[in-house]
Amino acid sequence: MNPMNRFDDEPTAPPATRPALPRATTTLTASDLAFSDIDFLFHAVRARIALTASDAFSAHCVANAEDPAARIRTTVLECVTELEQLQATMAYEVGRRRLLEQTVSNLQDVLAAVRVELAGTQAGEREARHRASHDHLTLLPNAEVFRHRLDDALARSDTPARPLAVLFLDLDGFKAINEAHGHEIGDAVLRIVAVRLVGGMPAGEFVSRVGGDEFACLFAGASSRDQLSHVVRKLFDLVTSPLKIGPLTLSVRPSIGVVVCPADGTSADTLLRRDAAMYRAKRTHAGFAFFDARLDEGDAARLSPLQFDRLTFTGLPGDGQDHYRPAATEISAANPPPRTDTQHQTTP
Repeated sequence: MNPMNRFDDEPTAPPATRPALPRATTTLTASDLAFSDIDFLFHAVRARIALTASDAFSAHCVANAEDPAARIRTTVLECVTELEQLQATMAYEVGRRRLLEQTVSNLQDVLAAVRVELAGTQAGEREARHRASHDHLTLLPNAEVFRHRLDDALARSDTPARPLAVLFLDLDGFKAINEAHGHEIGDAVLRIVAVRLVGGMPAGEFVSRVGGDEFACLFAGASSRDQLSHVVRKLFDLVTSPLKIGPLTLSVRPSIGVVVCPADGTSADTLLRRDAAMYRAKRTHAGFAFFDARLDEGDAARLSPLQFDRLTFTGLPGDGQDHYRPAATEISAANPPPRTDTQHQTTP
């Protein structure tokens, strides 16, 4: 019940169970009165005023030989003093509550600022982790992440029917583009190649830039050597398609080496060392080549490793076709490589 609603009642006297209201002779401060007692005190003051105005009060004064007017005047002045004390108590309490509300509001602002700062810190940490694990130019995962993904894939690769393949890819002619057109154009070429590789790999497979103009892919979805060859041809065609960068129309061709686990190795170190097939494809202008120990072991011993730990891949059962050979040893606009029906013609 709202305490103020009690003023609609017409009390005749303070309740007998409640303490008597302090007389004006006792000076109270705002902090001496509890806020919870204000309703009672207002009730008691009103009861005194009502009693003073009653016939019973006048009869009491006459019976005690008191002047009723003087007694009423004294009582009214005491009630005024008591009301002033109640007003001070209420003002004190209202001010205290406003201060408390302001303190709570300030704390809420501080908490909100802390939350914003925490969110920014977490976002900064996520961004830092992303920068540490991704190539800043192409936004592809870097060599370290590729090695971790390879290790994980090898640990899960327990189904012989679907071996794991690692594709090493290097861009032929990229250095000439950098020298002729500048690093800005060279960077644009790398970004376009990255987009094409991601778009050309089946969903769920992994593409990484491992350094310079070198990329690596993980492919666990091939059920046969023919299917894997089809995917590699598609990547070759996508990367070889002309690149339009502003007014320039450029072309690069990839050399792709394919290593398969478990035929070519069962550990990441072994697979990553066996990128010699990529260099053989580059030397012979074959487009791509599967790792062949008879042809590549000697080269693997002489070649310097890639910038990341070498991967080991297993071979797929197939038709024995190791190379994708274009119609001519040199690829050009006038003599393009054969294309598959699924080739993507769109240039990013």
